[in-house]
Amino acid sequence: MNDIRQNYIDGRWQPALSGATREIINPANGELIALVADSQAEDTRLAIAAAKRAFYGKGEWRRTGGPRRADTLLAIADAIKARAEELALLDTRDNGKPLREARADIDDAAACFRYYAGLVTKPQGGVYEVSDGFGPMHAFAMHEPVGVCGLITPWNYPLLMAAWKLAPALAAGNCVVFKPSELTPLSAVELFRIFHEAGLPAGTANLVLGTGPSAGQELASSHDVDMITFTGSTRTGQTIASLAVGNLKKVGLELGGKSPNIIFADADLEGAVEWAMIGVFFNQGEVCSAGSRILIEESVKERFVARLAERANAMTIGDGLHDPDIGAIVSQAQLEKILGHIERARSQGARLVCGGERYTAGSCAKGFFVRPTVFDQCTREMDIVREEVFGPVVAVQTFRTEAEAIEMANDTPYGLAGGVFTSDGARALRVVKEIRAGVTWINCYNPTFNEAPWGGYKMSGYGRDLGVNGLLEYQQVKQVNISLQPGPVGWYRR
Repeated sequence: MNDIRQNYIDGRWQPALSGATREIINPANGELIALVADSQAEDTRLAIAAAKRAFYGKGEWRRTGGPRRADTLLAIADAIKARAEELALLDTRDNGKPLREARADIDDAAACFRYYAGLVTKPQGGVYEVSDGFGPMHAFAMHEPVGVCGLITPWNYPLLMAAWKLAPALAAGNCVVFKPSELTPLSAVELFRIFHEAGLPAGTANLVLGTGPSAGQELASSHDVDMITFTGSTRTGQTIASLAVGNLKKVGLELGGKSPNIIFADADLEGAVEWAMIGVFFNQGEVCSAGSRILIEESVKERFVARLAERANAMTIGDGLHDPDIGAIVSQAQLEKILGHIERARSQGARLVCGGERYTAGSCAKGFFVRPTVFDQCTREMDIVREEVFGPVVAVQTFRTEAEAIEMANDTPYGLAGGVFTSDGARALRVVKEIRAGVTWINCYNPTFNEAPWGGYKMSGYGRDLGVNGLLEYQQVKQVNISLQPGPVGWYRR
């Protein structure tokens, strides 16, 4: 395979300094689909240096006005749309997700760039009334780019997560070093081709391909990086936060979850089943906000679980290119992790209702597939209730009262998301207000929007992606004070 995807540093494509490459595998069949640069810390240092020169030296992008930056972002959005099918195929082939989901991701990525193109031209900062103890004064605040930003994204939404971070970071005028997951880098490479064609100044956006320990760690520890943002596991997020202390860089973390989906007896149960399916089986359950803990009112549990299992058993499984209901798990390692969670749940006493095994029928024999899995009779001390599985596995628990449901929902170190299903609007709002999580839904589960902030409480991280908050993450606020009095103010004794 002669076509090796390379790093993009200082406006040029270049191999890893060591010459090493990494294989990218199609999880649906185990076949090799690409070779990419396998970078080390020295490659990341080159990219950081390029971003630093571009921001603090030439300063071309940060000095570009908001309207011109917006024009570039709109051109990027248009190019993503023009190449949407190609990008969707890449995400399906190296991630495993169904093609229709990948297509939706690409559309959303283009919309994200378009949203921030619009937002960056809107008013920012403020003017303040101040005391005149030092004579007449005028005070205002202005928003400025943070500087050199390191961006690290996971493998579950390859291009979409790239857009969530790159669009606001660039809109704000920063220079960036971007490291995608080593498992799913192919669409990111094409996105940087789009950046190049859109005319981003050299060094403004840099791409480094490699693993977290080899290439990503340098972004967190480098004193030349002014901000680090990461989406991924809580354990890795904790490592990044500790490494970032050296120069007290700004840190944004969107981490793991074990999110509750609370269903009361008065809910539309058929609708709740459909939304629960989306909440836990969408994207093979490889979603940080997955509703992987279903808390169901005891009186309707049997009926709900029977219907959920019926729907789960009917799901089609296969190569994402054939657009099944469930695609492949991203890697052999992740497959084994999920199967390990399933085995521990069974050994700890959870009742397996359906699924619970690797799927190997027909053309899936060489791929990484797991049947949609439902566990019943789960208790709060079980690992399946406490730990993030990141796969198509859901644990069902029961409650009797509203207070008990809220207590169970919050009985987790995580706080990313949660859902409530009920026909009682007042109760829905009461419960949502009590859930300690950053993203919540009422009578639905999973939809999110570029216009609204995304992020978690507790061990699910801090900072926000998307919305106005997503732009503010990549900005610093500067106070400016202007004296309007001619001559000295004379406050000191002569």
